[in-house]
Amino acid sequence: MADEIFGHPRLAAIHDALDPDRTDLDAYLDLAGRIGATRVLDIGCGTGVFALLLAERGIDVVGLDPARASVDVAGAKPGAERVRWVCGDVTALPPLQVDLVTMTANVAQAIVAADDWRRTLAAARAALRPGGYLVFESRDPAARAWESWNRAASRRVTEVRGVGPVESWVDLVEAGPHLVTFRWTYVFAADGDRLTSDSTLRFRDRREIEADLAASGFTVQEVRDAPDRPGRELVFVARRP
Repeated sequence: MADEIFGHPRLAAIHDALDPDRTDLDAYLDLAGRIGATRVLDIGCGTGVFALLLAERGIDVVGLDPARASVDVAGAKPGAERVRWVCGDVTALPPLQVDLVTMTANVAQAIVAADDWRRTLAAARAALRPGGYLVFESRDPAARAWESWNRAASRRVTEVRGVGPVESWVDLVEAGPHLVTFRWTYVFAADGDRLTSDSTLRFRDRREIEADLAASGFTVQEVRDAPDRPGRELVFVARRP
């Protein structure tokens, strides 16, 4: 099931406006260019920001996401006809042979169940051509990012075109040894509507992720700092032999 932030039509429609800075995608675009990718599978494509950036560069893209509302937003954007949108989890994928599989932002961590994580990695490998790459990011648990997830640090009001002011903030709900749950709240000034979205992320350390990749038939090529969150998040570059 998709979180309300992605699955509720009213929240999906304002998602891009609330998160306008996507410089985190630059590293993925650079890698796609460096390896000469012509076919890409974007798992957890959300509202399609990254998939459309790839398509603008002439790359054949499949965007996969379980949230129908987000896929609908993506499909209504200019240039959306150049992307193949698939609503569902990895079991909904058609047969593919791509050069690159990506999971940007929090996608990898949002796959919390061990069986679902293994199934996702297996599907990514099956979708890749031999020699193809899997790239994703994951927050370093040692940085304890959740300690700053509170209303005082996150509250803001965003003026959304055609919608009006939207107040938003995040509250930490529970932080366990591996799973962290938090709740976003959104208040629409136009009508006072108040919506919430609970999300849970799985925090895996570098050793666990490298072991999972090896068990799924990948060779880890590189583990590096995420340029937008140095010291707090790692980017994993793995390859199908």
